[in-house]
Amino acid sequence: MIEDYDLIVSSFQSQYGIRLSREIHDMPWEEFKQMLIGIAPDTALGRIVAIRAEDRKEYLENFTPEQHRIRNKWKTRHAEFIKNHTSKEQMDAQLDAMKMAFMRMAGLGGD
Repeated sequence: MIEDYDLIVSSFQSQYGIRLSREIHDMPWEEFKQMLIGIAPDTALGRIVAIRAEDRKEYLENFTPEQHRIRNKWKTRHAEFIKNHTSKEQMDAQLDAMKMAFMRMAGLGGD
């Protein structure tokens, strides 16, 4: 979230007319969170979040090089976070659960 601070500031200004640098010190955390959750897709942050979250092949094929760069940077950072905050045992358990789910979907039991 720290690396998105400028996007958050810009989005609060454009959507709510709030200058965070002046108002954040008096704003309760709950209010800030609610406003952040409500950020619209047509704001600076909303556009970046949409790029980061896009997984549909037909949309990705039409991404500009800059959009691909933004998305790839986010995916790499997210994968690194997961790697650094998930134990091997947790990863193995997650993979086993996925394997069982796929086996059940294929009608192979998986029990």
